[in-house]
Amino acid sequence: MDDKLKDLAEYLGAALPGVVMASEIRHGELSCLVARDELTRVLGFLRDDPRCRFTLLCDICGVDHPDRAQRFDVVYHLLSMTLNRRIRVKIETDEDHPVPSAVGLFSCAGWWEREAWDLFGIYFSDNPDLRRILTDYGFEGHPLRKDFPLTGYVELRYDEDQKRVVYEPVRLKQEFRSFDFLSPWEGMDKILPGDEKASVPDDAAKDAPKAAS
Repeated sequence: MDDKLKDLAEYLGAALPGVVMASEIRHGELSCLVARDELTRVLGFLRDDPRCRFTLLCDICGVDHPDRAQRFDVVYHLLSMTLNRRIRVKIETDEDHPVPSAVGLFSCAGWWEREAWDLFGIYFSDNPDLRRILTDYGFEGHPLRKDFPLTGYVELRYDEDQKRVVYEPVRLKQEFRSFDFLSPWEGMDKILPGDEKASVPDDAAKDAPKAAS
């Protein structure tokens, strides 16, 4: 299988010179890093070329690397059912540069691009319906970014007086604590794991002096 994937990587490099910037075979799958602006050209070639025939787009997902200038990876997983072969196509981008939409090649890409926009803030140009898909209307931020606060920015509750759901800024009742039972705080009455072994039964305590005498 690796030999076939190596042949495919060499074929793509020769057919798309300067477009496929790097390739790697790992765990029996070929991954290719391609130029962002050439994405639709690469996807179209992989779909239509008779030696590729990757006609099924299985998934689009985002990866956040906040320490990089191009902080986002956008990853496309494709399957060739005819050749029983998979390929992974990756591009790099940031918050300011949109990614070409793949909807014109694979109609199923629409919802996955919406998901990447909703959760990461990755913008896809030419997507006909780029709206949030998993979070609520009026949601602030993109929750799968690694710099997104664990508490979020707002909280919601049902207001009985207004008879509707209302949004309010997050209010923390106390400082963040790590509930690992290793550093208990004042007022905790829970028996910590293992403490039951240290307690001496009353009968054993009464018999202890007699045994000693």
